[in-house]
Amino acid sequence: MTGTLSRRAVLTGLSASTLLLASGCGRSGNSHSPIRIGTTEGLNLTMTQLLRQEGFFKSFDVDTDVLTLADGSRALGGIFGGSMDLVPMSGIGQLFPAMERGADLKIINAATLIPLLALFSSKPSVRALKDLEGKVMGVGSVGSLDYLLTVTLLRKYSVDVSTVRFVNIGSNIDTFKAVRAGTIDAGVGPASYVDDADWYKVHALANGDMSVELQDFTYQAGWTSGNVIRSKRDALVRVLAAYAKLFRFVQQPSARDAFLSASRAVFPTTPPREHVDEWNFLQKVKPFALDLMLSPERVQYVQKVNVDFGIQKGVLPYDRVVDMSLVHDAMKLAG
Repeated sequence: MTGTLSRRAVLTGLSASTLLLASGCGRSGNSHSPIRIGTTEGLNLTMTQLLRQEGFFKSFDVDTDVLTLADGSRALGGIFGGSMDLVPMSGIGQLFPAMERGADLKIINAATLIPLLALFSSKPSVRALKDLEGKVMGVGSVGSLDYLLTVTLLRKYSVDVSTVRFVNIGSNIDTFKAVRAGTIDAGVGPASYVDDADWYKVHALANGDMSVELQDFTYQAGWTSGNVIRSKRDALVRVLAAYAKLFRFVQQPSARDAFLSASRAVFPTTPPREHVDEWNFLQKVKPFALDLMLSPERVQYVQKVNVDFGIQKGVLPYDRVVDMSLVHDAMKLAG
């Protein structure tokens, strides 16, 4: 079984309680009301494991329960339904249409500032983005983050997207599996595989690395509801302080052994090479927001993409969709 497949097997094979333990969940036994955190698969699971392993939550006396989600699209339902309090690292494009319709949501921190995806193919005839015209591409569902990123990149290089057949393969893991098998002409995969693509028996497309080509497209940020901000503000600030410490820690060379240990703990059957590739990539691009701040320009960029795709009607004011006051308090606490 390949490393890519093994990650999927781990995620689908474990029970919910096992995933909670692997993610460093469970109450710490202090008196604080627990913050219920939603997190997605892949790198985010490793980051959550690092929070537990290195004691960052504990250092800020914060009590957390962590729920692992199959994909970010389920986060909105969790926040609205009250099963989650905070999604600290997730796509934000779906928030703005909901806010436009009156949803009481706020973006409260930046997380991953650049996309961590790239386009790959196993077809010898598909080397450049223009080669995708008339071909079959694997992405998530229409309107998903993967889809928006892919089409935005193709438009940047004047690819006639009307000639491209987009198919919903599923998660990034499923799409990359299909690329390797050759059942689709191209699709997304982790950008950490670009430098070592031959080992995965694929090749990265020229200008297909989104971490390079779409650096203004904020990949992940944190968000919650206005009600949670009002009722659990202090706990949220403590969680954000822990993430600030995490982002500083993981982008230092000295964190290598800790990161690899966390990654192996969450994905024990993944080949060691994949863990190292991911670590090397993070050190190369340093994608995480050290100050947790999300600028008006970045918020506007994602909204303009939504408007271009007809997902929302107009760009909403920054102050309506973002509350950075918790970050200011968290950074004081983090030091």
